[in-house]
Amino acid sequence: MSPFFLSGRVWIGSGGPVQACIVLGAELCYKNIMEKQAKAGTEPAYSFRELQEMIAAYLGPDNVPGRFKVITDTTDFFRVDYNDVVLLENVPYLMRNYTREGRFGLDDEPKYWVRKAIDLKKSKPMIIKLVFHEEIDARVGGMVFKCVRSPRKEAAILELAAGHKNFMQGRAVADKAGNIVRVLDFIQGKRLDELVHRQAASHEQYFYEQLPGYLAVYAEMTEAIQFLHDHGQKHGDIRRDHILQDRNTGDYRWIDFDYDYHHPASMFGYDLFGLGNILIFLVGGGDITVQRLQADEPALLEKITPADMNIIFRNRVANIQKVYPYVPDALNYVLLHFSNGANLYYENTRQLLMDLADVRIKR
Repeated sequence: MSPFFLSGRVWIGSGGPVQACIVLGAELCYKNIMEKQAKAGTEPAYSFRELQEMIAAYLGPDNVPGRFKVITDTTDFFRVDYNDVVLLENVPYLMRNYTREGRFGLDDEPKYWVRKAIDLKKSKPMIIKLVFHEEIDARVGGMVFKCVRSPRKEAAILELAAGHKNFMQGRAVADKAGNIVRVLDFIQGKRLDELVHRQAASHEQYFYEQLPGYLAVYAEMTEAIQFLHDHGQKHGDIRRDHILQDRNTGDYRWIDFDYDYHHPASMFGYDLFGLGNILIFLVGGGDITVQRLQADEPALLEKITPADMNIIFRNRVANIQKVYPYVPDALNYVLLHFSNGANLYYENTRQLLMDLADVRIKR
């Protein structure tokens, strides 16, 4: 079965059919699957009527689905549908919509393996991440980072970062087939890139009035990545839309750290380039692209050289001082580490934070 999009090699789960049962208003099918699980050493946790009652308690009695599957093996996540119930360690989760995310230049791409869900035992919204393996080659300048999705790696970070305010919280559980499913707390809030919208009349006003606050958040989130690195872990997919501000606590949290990567000469390099992209976005108050300059300020575009561009996204300007001369040298010096013309890169987050500490924004 082919996924919606491909990048590198993609495969699903660990093989094997979904253990599922269509419930058509009768308990017989549910009873059969529970008997099979009992023979395998799994005791049934809930009767069919108990599941119905739990769904009704959350959705209301008129909204209980007439048919749904009870799934204990999530290997083929394409078979997990809306209104299905996934049983993980005898906790029933009612499946809702899959999530979406921009990726590989495509906006609002569906992530079929990441589902919104309801913990029916606690009547609590959650996020369920099913197993999806993927390999891509990420190029940064002349470097190639081998990136793979690793449920085990994300599970390890969830355990490491338990209670840390700057990371999403949750736990990993194994389904009946041994797939490592991540059960995550649902974060109500907005992404960082949604928060950084200029309410100021100009970039200059944004730069002096709003950017200092965002730089403080950036430093805090970089320190959180340093925490991972100090424990031999990487985030693996650092992007501005992978930072959410929790509406309930006000805390900023990193999400989605199931990517792992390898480069023989740079253990943390890909994370650092991701941090650089976020900083460039913050200082620019958005992406300063060639297309934007061509449309709005063609005279400025004549000053821009290939060396001034972002080392990853070649249509985005990294040398922002050429566009906005009031960007201080100390800040632009940090940005240039992530430009196409850089001959010196940060080796760790401490170096980045030390240089950032020297930045002063004042009129």
